[in-house]
Amino acid sequence: MRIAIYGRDFNDTVLPYVQEVFNHLANYDVQPVLYSKFKTSLHGKINLPKNTVIFHNHAELKERADILISLGGDGTLLDTLSLIRNSNIPVIGINFGRLGFLASINKNEIESALKAVIHGEYTLDCRSLLVLESDNKLFGEENFALNDITIHRRDNSAMMIIHAKMNEDFINSYWADGLIIATPTGSTAYSLSCGGPIIYPDSRNFVVTPIAPHNLNVRPVVLPDDRKLSFEVEARESKFLVSCDSRTVTVERSVKISIKKADFCLNLIRLNNETYLNTLRNKLLWGIDTRNY
Repeated sequence: MRIAIYGRDFNDTVLPYVQEVFNHLANYDVQPVLYSKFKTSLHGKINLPKNTVIFHNHAELKERADILISLGGDGTLLDTLSLIRNSNIPVIGINFGRLGFLASINKNEIESALKAVIHGEYTLDCRSLLVLESDNKLFGEENFALNDITIHRRDNSAMMIIHAKMNEDFINSYWADGLIIATPTGSTAYSLSCGGPIIYPDSRNFVVTPIAPHNLNVRPVVLPDDRKLSFEVEARESKFLVSCDSRTVTVERSVKISIKKADFCLNLIRLNNETYLNTLRNKLLWGIDTRNY
């Protein structure tokens, strides 16, 4: 088995946990396939197994790895999407961050989690993705998002008007700071903080959530994910921002955008002792109320 490792620069306090990952892989005779930029950041800090292989891009990862482990928080796991793309390589996240909806493995559970992965004691959650289309090919070949695609005003600009359609059927003109189009996975991210609903991962929906809408009766709307959404922006400023997860570009006001479900998904590893609802309860502290005790 070949397991790829991806991560960012770390605070030195988590380096013992990073070393633990490599030590356990060596004990199980698993070949680590390490992302080149991550290897550079670990130089002189971690002892790597002698059989460690390096990969630099999506094509090399696809050829050399069976599974990918993300070391960090949810943002780090989102970064892996540009490397995994449509390869169907399963990914699991070990959480060195804070909340960790996607990177759900606690750093104190590394040994048991790796043992389960190596022995195939897990299931795969096929998480749907969004793909963005435009005339000028925003984001190039990395025009997809696991959490959300966001249309947003620039820092000092005035409110936007975003005209939205679904399969050419007019939805609304949103007077707001922006608009979030989220997958079920992304429903617990930015959309949730703006008042959007939590959507179960396999429910086959989008949620469109306005950011600080001018009209208070404009609420998030849940739409079927087999439809195509299109957007045109009207604003005083000549430019606005578009984000695919953590990647952001500045766009001319004249640019038209359409969003649809991607024709591939991200295979997120879920250990047999985990469920999505357990994760929700633990991360959102449901049921933990001192008034009940």
